[in-house]
Amino acid sequence: FQNPADGWFKLLTQEEGEYYNVPCADATQDLLKLKSQMQKSSQKKPLVMRSDTNAQTQSKKDMIRATEFNFIKVLGKGSFGKVMLAERKGTEDLFAIKILKKDVIIQDDDVECTMIEKRVLALGEKPPFLVQLHSCFQTLDRLFFVMEYVNGGDLMFQIQQFGKFKEPVAVFYAAEIAAGLFFLHSKGILYRDLKLDNVLLDADGHIKIADFGMCKENIIGDKTTKTFCGTPDYIAPEIILYQPYGKSVDWWAYGVLLYEMLVGQPPKIRGNFLTKQPNKRLGCGPTGEADVRIHPFFRRIDWEKIENREVQPPFKPKIKHRKDVSNFDRQFTSEKTDLTPTDKLFMMNFDQTEFRGFSYVNPDYAVPV
Repeated sequence: FQNPADGWFKLLTQEEGEYYNVPCADATQDLLKLKSQMQKSSQKKPLVMRSDTNAQTQSKKDMIRATEFNFIKVLGKGSFGKVMLAERKGTEDLFAIKILKKDVIIQDDDVECTMIEKRVLALGEKPPFLVQLHSCFQTLDRLFFVMEYVNGGDLMFQIQQFGKFKEPVAVFYAAEIAAGLFFLHSKGILYRDLKLDNVLLDADGHIKIADFGMCKENIIGDKTTKTFCGTPDYIAPEIILYQPYGKSVDWWAYGVLLYEMLVGQPPKIRGNFLTKQPNKRLGCGPTGEADVRIHPFFRRIDWEKIENREVQPPFKPKIKHRKDVSNFDRQFTSEKTDLTPTDKLFMMNFDQTEFRGFSYVNPDYAVPV
């Protein structure tokens, strides 16, 4: 070089060079010699160069990439990013893909929340009432959660379209939601974001709890946490008062959700779930799960049949065709699927190892019938 520069430099991979629009010079003979020497010295332990920072070992054929999908419609949008309907190229498989911007996650200090969401989604032996994860992958600037496409819309959309639910309908949904919460709590996980918007309906009318971005792990026995989080209308009193809390906050939100499903008609169970003292709230004691199951509100519920999805749902969403998005808010589905740009200068200076271990392919994923 005629004018060498002083200072620190970042060596870019090919993918990084393309992302940052940095032209790559032709390799010189010296570089070719160096590459040859590296290949010889690494015969016993091959050097694998890849943009994915996953700590797990994955073969190239198992890696998922954004280029494998056609993005069709926006299903939802928030501070986190977007959820889009996508079709895997060369197949008829549809997925809902949640896309997060790394720069926003880093700046909001949400890395751990994102990794928890991935771990919760990847849990094995989940009940059918929690959204199924197909895979996770990442690019230099974004994270992608590839999940089953649940096309019946959410309970908020259904209530806005058809009004309040009759009590037997609310009881059915409440039972399936409770089954999902029982599982999460048995694994020491607080959900912390239960609301109508996060409860979806599948094509048959069964519920699917989605969005695990506010979950907290390892809350087992008497262990508690104090993080202030949640959606305003659903936040339990103990969170507002900055008191230590456990699964009680999920049962408070559950009570609010029940109240909303019945739209102002006080259900027999409402007072129990919305008790201000957490230790007196239904579902929060040592026999909390059993107390919920035997409550008179669920007197007609066969829990074994509910958990096996053997009870016919009271409502089957109208779905015109496999790519139909009419059960989602037009405010989102009318938007363009373009991704907003990320802060490239910020990305140049941040450590990609923050998201090591994110990439994942679910070996047990079953294509929804």
